[in-house]
Amino acid sequence: MIHFENVSKSYDRNINVVESINVNIKEGEFFVIIGPSGCGKTTTLKMINRLIPLSEGTIRIRDKKISEYAVHELRWQIGYVLQQIALFPHMTIEENIAVVPELKRWKKDQISKRVTELLNMAELDPTTYRGRKPSELSGGQQQRIGVVRALAADPDIILMDEPFSALDPISRVKLQDDLLHLQQTIKKTIVFVTHDIQEAMKLGDRICIMREGKIEQLGTPEEIVTSPVNSFVKKFIGDQGPHPFVIEDHMVAATPSFQLDSRANTINIASSWREVIDALLTEEVVYVEERGNVIGTLSREALLAFLAAYENERSAIT
Repeated sequence: MIHFENVSKSYDRNINVVESINVNIKEGEFFVIIGPSGCGKTTTLKMINRLIPLSEGTIRIRDKKISEYAVHELRWQIGYVLQQIALFPHMTIEENIAVVPELKRWKKDQISKRVTELLNMAELDPTTYRGRKPSELSGGQQQRIGVVRALAADPDIILMDEPFSALDPISRVKLQDDLLHLQQTIKKTIVFVTHDIQEAMKLGDRICIMREGKIEQLGTPEEIVTSPVNSFVKKFIGDQGPHPFVIEDHMVAATPSFQLDSRANTINIASSWREVIDALLTEEVVYVEERGNVIGTLSREALLAFLAAYENERSAIT
């Protein structure tokens, strides 16, 4: 689908920010590019739709060089989702989604039908949301609109540049799940840039780990975890076993012990991080129980504080 052949990029003709990349991205694949800051991952992504011109080599889409496409023709068949969301603030949600279909001269009824379809896909009621402005939506809702807007003209390829990194951990996990579910339906070729190894492991069919403009390792999540090619990859991926989340005493607000009501929204003291996040997606506060008795409550605020501290700890190590 997308073929890189000895692709390099240099801004001063001396140092390559991307150097001799050779990779084939398959049709329908969820392909994740990850690496430290400055490794060339975003440059690699932007060369696909010619936002950044390559210095050497060739990129082909369906065996045709990207240089042989008219720029507008190339970009119309490639959806693009940014971290900054970049919705037009003065336009309604419907108008934001309709931008590319209108440029392609779709009929009004066809556009309206597509907007309805995409809002339903994003689990946002079309009657409620199509006339709203971006400022009336939450950050997570805006990012959903950014994703479906990239799908508006039914492109073959979606490029995503750290689209969830500015969101809080709970919203990020929810949108990751939404994207995985969406991909099962639309089966697009997705090239996704992230700096979060857990996000890469969760989303990617294959993961491309980069350092200093070069590919260090390319493989499935399982291949990378079980057979890291060098010490850099091993250190970069860290421990990708179960997330080291435990409900710690300082996270639980004490409450008098009482017999658990089966109707209460509860989690066990030994619950996994996934179970805790799932519970807090629907409730601000949940009860924490041990052996059938409530020992306290856990709030979203306490969980977010824990995750923020955990991320800071990981950053300090790496």
